[in-house]
Amino acid sequence: MSEEHPESPLPPSWVAEDAGSDKSASQTGQGEAGKTETGSKLTAAAEVVLCSGFPTQLALVVILGALGAQPMDEEGSLVLSYVVLLSLLDAVIVLSLVWMLLRAHGERPAPILLGNRPIGAEALLGLVLVPGTLLLVAVTFAAITRLAPDLHNVAENPLESLLSSPQSTLLFALVAVIAGGLREEVQRAFVLHRFERHLGGAMTGLVIFSIAFGLGHLVQGRDAAIVTGMLGAAWGGLYLTRRSIVAPVVCHGVFNLTEVVIAYAGS
Repeated sequence: MSEEHPESPLPPSWVAEDAGSDKSASQTGQGEAGKTETGSKLTAAAEVVLCSGFPTQLALVVILGALGAQPMDEEGSLVLSYVVLLSLLDAVIVLSLVWMLLRAHGERPAPILLGNRPIGAEALLGLVLVPGTLLLVAVTFAAITRLAPDLHNVAENPLESLLSSPQSTLLFALVAVIAGGLREEVQRAFVLHRFERHLGGAMTGLVIFSIAFGLGHLVQGRDAAIVTGMLGAAWGGLYLTRRSIVAPVVCHGVFNLTEVVIAYAGS
């Protein structure tokens, strides 16, 4: 007795077309996913540049210049009011951008920036790390002076000229804590978060942004740029370890404040 085989419910040509359609749909899906991934990377890169501080400060310099404000006085010294206004305005803009960009992507700023660790304990950790940070900076500067003295190409930090009185020192200390300690650590956390998700990993972001952070302080000297880049890497590493900006903000802010006090006392 012969065994009958059920015939396909579709003609062979239809089956081939259906298989081809499935393959085409799969390829289309992969193409769309690739386009989406590329778009996410480009968007993340644009957001990193926007929140890096360079575009916002450049725009503010142009605007303030158009309004008649100048960074230098007739003697070629920095104008305190200009530095304060530029720094605080840039801090407000960058902090606002970080918040808006996170929210625009459906991300909650608090878990990303503050994590889930107790804020008090993180703040205490930041304070505990200040003496070690000051010692690290002193040792690094001493090593640079001994091994590569040519890197000390700026005799006097131009920002120290702003510490001409207790009032100006207090005002500059406020800028150092807000525009330095707070803004830069929020900025750094945001950049590392974007690199971690879209741009090759957090460590890649840490290296790139630390170099950029150091280069942004070249006006204070090549040696200062190296030390500043090193500090940026340390504070960025602390954020990645703790997943909270609290300890880096406190450490950075108190470090800056201590440096201002030391500079004023020695002037």
